[in-house]
Amino acid sequence: MGVAAHLPALQVVVPLVAAPLTVLFRGRRIAFAIVLLACWAAFAIAVALWLQVNQGGTISYHIGSWPPPWGIEYRVDRLSSYMLVLVTGMGAVVLPYSWPSVERELPRERQYLFYTMFALCLTGLLGIAITGDAFNIFVFLEISSLSTYVLIALGRDRRALLAAYQYLIMGTIGATFIVIGIGLLYLQTGTLNLVDMGQRLHAISGHRPVLAALAFLTVGLSLKLALFPLHQWLPNAYAYAPSAVAAFLAATATKVALYALLRFYYSVFGESAVFQRLPMEELMLVLALGGMFVAATVACFQTNLKRLFAYSSVAQIGYIVLGLSFDSLTGLTGTIVHLANHAVTKGGIFLLLGGVAVSMGGVTLTQVQGLGRTMPLTSFGIVVGGLSLIGVPGTAGFVSKWYLILAALEAGQWWLVFLIVLSSMISVVYVWRFVEAAYFRAPPAGVSGVREAPLSMLLPAGLLVAATVYFGLETSITLGAASEAAAAMLGAGR
Repeated sequence: MGVAAHLPALQVVVPLVAAPLTVLFRGRRIAFAIVLLACWAAFAIAVALWLQVNQGGTISYHIGSWPPPWGIEYRVDRLSSYMLVLVTGMGAVVLPYSWPSVERELPRERQYLFYTMFALCLTGLLGIAITGDAFNIFVFLEISSLSTYVLIALGRDRRALLAAYQYLIMGTIGATFIVIGIGLLYLQTGTLNLVDMGQRLHAISGHRPVLAALAFLTVGLSLKLALFPLHQWLPNAYAYAPSAVAAFLAATATKVALYALLRFYYSVFGESAVFQRLPMEELMLVLALGGMFVAATVACFQTNLKRLFAYSSVAQIGYIVLGLSFDSLTGLTGTIVHLANHAVTKGGIFLLLGGVAVSMGGVTLTQVQGLGRTMPLTSFGIVVGGLSLIGVPGTAGFVSKWYLILAALEAGQWWLVFLIVLSSMISVVYVWRFVEAAYFRAPPAGVSGVREAPLSMLLPAGLLVAATVYFGLETSITLGAASEAAAAMLGAGR
């Protein structure tokens, strides 16, 4: 068997092996080189798997040659290959940015630990996306979460420790709910393989332990994806973590948690059990609208731009879950395409804010006054990202919201179209607060000689800003892959 046959295993093994190597050598330069190589290799593997799935269908890889359900299976289908490309792509962009950022934000003796934790976080996220085993989802979720706690705590602001502690408490509660849910499913089915579990649950989906498992998994994964009102850990985590960490988490962590929720809903429980026997549509709709309006409104009153865009992320998670609440092909397509569109948009914004923090010493609205004159490229990039959050045509965010509106129209819910547009108007308010400070106010007194962030920070951020515009104009890659993944998930869930 050639290397191509083992790509599913290598997808996880490559970044996993990189982590102990960085600890072994301890030098920050060699640690950066090892993890950078691992990230780019993982991205190449993810693209190869995506192409294989498009050409030959779902890939089933048996760990140790033990066939499922007896052995652990790595399973790559339309949705998981989509997520693998998204996560590795963001890692491949963020890590080159991290070198100059980490040099300025962390003591030299700790920098190799940053790259160790980054590799472990990437390993966990990729493992969640590729595994076909329910308990492995929990294991990889804990790997990514534990490394994330450390990454957040590395922030130079002492409040980073509090943010990491808050996330630790909330994350532990979420993990407990998840493992209880998986345990209940194992007791009912006697298997941990997701496909086998889904087949066995088909006959007993109405049993109370199964419904309890659904409830536990929904709450646990909702904590991980920061669904309103379980989002309290997210604003501080994004605001006080190192800039590269905030960008990577904003682009990947909550998206992978949503992927796990989709996997359990459609591949394990089945669409009929989730949406037809229980009022999940109504529940998801209420929580989504809560996030869209409450979090966006809170964002309007923030003075720290990282916190402002962190609350914006909670609102955008509301849009993602809103698509799920329609229980339709169009709505699910809108959900899946927004995973990628929001990742590139918010990833780009946080990378640019990291450059602002380096040049201006902070990211409060007072500190960014006159930024349009002192850092014009950075300011323009943040505005483009803001337009995507609003959903302006020509940006990636418009594609997502357009599909959510189409889903609402298909369901005959005209009032929901109005609410989607109204919530977008709230986004205009908090984006305008940055525009007003950057372009209509003079720089703070005493500020002189401020320049754009180093090119090594500006280029990765610019790549994501360009992707925000590109995916708003050319939708065949993101929207095409999302619609195919949605169709496959609905077909499996029925």
